[in-house]
Amino acid sequence: MYLCPVEETFTAELEIKRSKFLCFIHRADTEDAARAFIADIKATYPDARHHCSAFICHQEGFTPIERSSDDGEPSGTAGQPMLDVLRGSGIEDIVAVVVRYFGGIKLGAGGLVHAYSEAVSLGLEQVRTVRRTQVGLYQVQLSHAQAGPVEARLRAAGVQVLQSDYGQKVTLTLGAQEEHVDHLRALLAELTSGAAKLQEAGSTWMEEAVE
Repeated sequence: MYLCPVEETFTAELEIKRSKFLCFIHRADTEDAARAFIADIKATYPDARHHCSAFICHQEGFTPIERSSDDGEPSGTAGQPMLDVLRGSGIEDIVAVVVRYFGGIKLGAGGLVHAYSEAVSLGLEQVRTVRRTQVGLYQVQLSHAQAGPVEARLRAAGVQVLQSDYGQKVTLTLGAQEEHVDHLRALLAELTSGAAKLQEAGSTWMEEAVE
């Protein structure tokens, strides 16, 4: 389970000593998606001096992919500070690009670190997130007479009924976390007098809005 942004671009603007810093934050489920967003921002603001970036992409069971770029700023003054702010947010599948329009006054290494960090912090204040949770998929076959009442009882019990396929029999696809599967089996046994059997059918990601 982890937090990631909703599918929207979030923006913020910061001005320091006549230099403008425009921050753009977006969801990026893969490294390719992150790099595509960075390229889009560069194409949209081709006259800017720098297009610095950082992203974190979730990998289930592995360390997240983390990358950053100073894009011509002194080494370590832009991309890495931006990445540090993203890490501190606890949000993954996220990419941030800060576009800088140089104002003619040099900020120095410390000033640049502050500016890029602050720009991303301001951007993160706008970000709305969802909670992503990986759940197991399970299927159960029911007669047409059983399907309606059983589905209604499952939903009333808080079970995630993801799909209902009507054929010769009705196949319900259910989502459940591992710790809830035994309870789901017991509930189905109760509702069908032990006739229905739960079959594993892979896994998927579910998203829930964060208040």
